[in-house]
Order: sequence, then structure tokens, then C-alpha cells
Amino acid sequence: MASHRRPKQPSRTRVTVLTATAAAAVALSSQAAFAEPTPSKKDVKSEVDKLYNDAEQATEKYNGVKEQQDKLQKEVDDLQDKVARGQGELNQLRKGLGAIASGQYRSGSIDPSVQLFLSGDPDTYLEKAATLDQLSGKQAEQLRTIADKQRQLAQERAEAASKIQDLSETRKSLGDKKDEIKGKLAKAQELLNTLTAKERAAMEGANDRANRGNDRVDLGNDVPASQRGAAALAAAQSKIGSPYVWGATGPSSFDCSGLTSWAYAQAGQSLPRTSQEQANAGTRIGSQSALKPGDLVLFYGDLHHIGLYAGNGTVLHAPKPGAAVRYESINNMPFQFGVRV
Repeated sequence: MASHRRPKQPSRTRVTVLTATAAAAVALSSQAAFAEPTPSKKDVKSEVDKLYNDAEQATEKYNGVKEQQDKLQKEVDDLQDKVARGQGELNQLRKGLGAIASGQYRSGSIDPSVQLFLSGDPDTYLEKAATLDQLSGKQAEQLRTIADKQRQLAQERAEAASKIQDLSETRKSLGDKKDEIKGKLAKAQELLNTLTAKERAAMEGANDRANRGNDRVDLGNDVPASQRGAAALAAAQSKIGSPYVWGATGPSSFDCSGLTSWAYAQAGQSLPRTSQEQANAGTRIGSQSALKPGDLVLFYGDLHHIGLYAGNGTVLHAPKPGAAVRYESINNMPFQFGVRV
């Protein structure tokens, strides 16, 4: 006879384990469905290139702020030196007037007007004195000189205080730009770290090949725009292979405007520090066909990249972080115009 015993119910512990396992499976399935896709090598390269380009934009802004800071620092130093010298001169003038008063006091005939002056400031005295007839010509001249010197010192101190405030704000802006650049470069490095060793080697190998291939570039037979332009180009050519380093102006590493300013300095021509300022350093050349070797070449709408035209549609420049000074086709970047210094 068949047994009609009720089937054994699973224990509470077993139910709990099964439920937890099912929940975990659902969670893992959900995570898999919504997980961020692993970026492809192409996507990583594109994003890294964008970050490097953004970092270069920030670098040119940093260079401009750094130049402004250096200028302000010099102005502050000059003003503080001027105030110190002026205070010394004022002390000497007061000392001279005090000597006159001492002599009069010893003779028992100190001039009341001198007493009045020594008890306050000469500006107030000169405003209140109805006449200077009671003073000798020499004393009156000394009083006027002291009053003028005090007014001048007050103006110079106020100007120095204003410049110091500007300098403080500029230093903060400089720090912000530095943090922005470092942040973008760190993000680029994070993305590069997602690649396998083989993928990174392939990407770095492409950069190495670009850097090594510069000695085989056909520059054509263009005539240099000028002796100075030719000298600047020759100087830059001597730095092929030097690394790009943001904020660097040579002689062992460069950013883009650092290379052009250094090259022209070797040719005896001083250029402003940033690419945007260098864009106004000479006559603008709107057509690529009109460029001559040695001309500056500006790229991107905000002019944040610059190089030297090398002839035959080629530019010599410091490209970006991770790359060395090298030749490159002028058409690899959005050309804006050239500048003949």
C-alpha cells in the first residue's frame, strides 16, 4: 500500500540560504547589466588626447598668470624699496629741522612756528599757518619739502598695498591653474592605466616612431622669411627630441610657447610668454601657402597652441605631454594663421 506521508518541508536554515543565493545571483546579474563598458583602446586614446589638449589650454593660461605674477612681484619690490628710501630721506629732513630747533632752544629763542611744526605734522601746520614770513626762507623750504615727502610716501604705501593684494589674488589663481593641469594629467594617467601592457606599448610606440621619424622629414626648398626667422628655426631644430613639460621654457624641456620664445631668444628677438600674446608679435599671415620657414604658426580657435613653420607644410613644435619636440604636418591641427616676427 502506497505511503501517504506528507513530504518533508525544507528547514528554515535551508530556505534562508537559498533565498540569499538567489538574491545574490539577481544582484550580480543586475550589476552585469548596468556595468560601465570597458573603454576600448581607441576610446582611451581619444580621451587621453582630449585631456592633454585641455591641459595645454590650461598651461597657456598658467603661463600668462605666471608672467603677471612675476611682473607684480617686481612692481611690489620696487615700490617697497622706494618707500624705504623715501622714509630714510624723510627721517633725514626731520633730523635737519630738529637740529635747527635744538639750536634755537639752546639760545633761548626757539621760533614758535617751529614749535608748532614739531608738535604735529607739517601738512597740518602749512594749512593752518597764515603766513610763512615768521620762518626763515630755509626753514619754510624744509617744511614744504617734508610735507611733500610725507604725501608722496602715503601715496606710495597705498599703491604698494594695492599691488600686494593683486599679487595675493594672482598667486591663488596660479595655484588653481596648477591644480587644474595636474588634475587633467592625472586623469589621463588613470585612463592609460586601464590599458594592458601590450596596448600601452603600442600607443607609446606610435609616439616614439613619430619622434624618431623627424630626421627624415622633407622640408622642401622654401626660402626663410628672414635671417632672424631662419636662426630661430635652426635653434628649435637643435631641440628635436626634447620632452614637452608644461610651463617649461628650455633649454632641456619645453611647452609649445616655451619652445617658440626660447628659439627666437637665441635669434636675438624677445617674444611674449604665451601663444596668445605671441600671436601679436608681428605681421599676420592668413594663408598657409604664404608661410615661410621661421614664421610662428597658431592653432585652435583660442590660439592655445603654437609652433614654427619648417617648410613643405610642416610645423616644428612641442606637441603635448608625453611627446617630444618634433616635426608634424600643419594639417594635423586646426590652423588659424601665421605670424612673421
